[in-house]
Amino acid sequence: MHSPQSAHRADLDDGGNISVSFEFFPPKSEKMEASLWAAIERLQGLNPSFVSVTYGAGGSTRERTHRTVARLLEETDLAPAAHLTCVGASKDEVDDIVRDYREMGVRHIVALRGDPLEGLGAVYRPRADGYAYAADLVAGIRRVADFEVSVSAYPERHPESATWQAEIDNLKRKVDAGATRAITQYFFDNDVFEAFLERVRAAGIDIPVVPGILPITNFEQTMVFSAKCGTSIPHWLARRFAGLEQDAETRKLIACAVAGEQVLDLVDRGVTDFHFYTMNRAELTFAICHMLGVRPAAAEKQAA
Repeated sequence: MHSPQSAHRADLDDGGNISVSFEFFPPKSEKMEASLWAAIERLQGLNPSFVSVTYGAGGSTRERTHRTVARLLEETDLAPAAHLTCVGASKDEVDDIVRDYREMGVRHIVALRGDPLEGLGAVYRPRADGYAYAADLVAGIRRVADFEVSVSAYPERHPESATWQAEIDNLKRKVDAGATRAITQYFFDNDVFEAFLERVRAAGIDIPVVPGILPITNFEQTMVFSAKCGTSIPHWLARRFAGLEQDAETRKLIACAVAGEQVLDLVDRGVTDFHFYTMNRAELTFAICHMLGVRPAAAEKQAA
């Protein structure tokens, strides 16, 4: 049992040693572009350790990802981490992308196997002239240059992992290839994350494992995506959002409360690093970071 106010949580009054990072996706339209940059403008004052930019299924957003990363480098002081997958390109093409990122000033890549062009749930088939799996991609990136390389981890197992041994073995291959950090798929049950971390450490994997946190902006969409990616939806969570389909304001308040409870409980368990899946919106992530004591420098000065 964890006490309501642990020593860990008490440290949040001054920001403690909490580190946050944010994930964005490349916009498809001018309206979405405006929304993305409004979110970036709001969140950049929180001094994240990095911000990642996703890469669509089959490499479908390659150019938009590249443009977003370039703009982050040109217009902000943020450290962008570019997502890169094995899908939709040969090894030579991927190596060229990695070299381009290096020349741009990128020093951090999130290396993923990626989903087929048909999307999540379709059968993955490695390209004959490409990197087959994430571990191969990590090794390829490392051959090109000395990047920081983050990889994915799955507290409830990847849908294609038949056993826990297969799941942990795959993560170990990525670490052995040169991965420096693992970022988890989002989850809603902190006991699941804690049990996963115990498995990881028991296997001798000692890189940071950062929990991925999803503030729920649309519960119905979250249900659909979770079914595809293997994230369980606890009954209590579904109950919290029940009956609010037409009440956007209350849904937002509930979402903030749920994610706030989750991160504070993780702090009680000793977690200090968090990666937020922002969905290109700032409000919920900003509020949750505030609860963690992560605040803009100007706000901190006023509080002092």
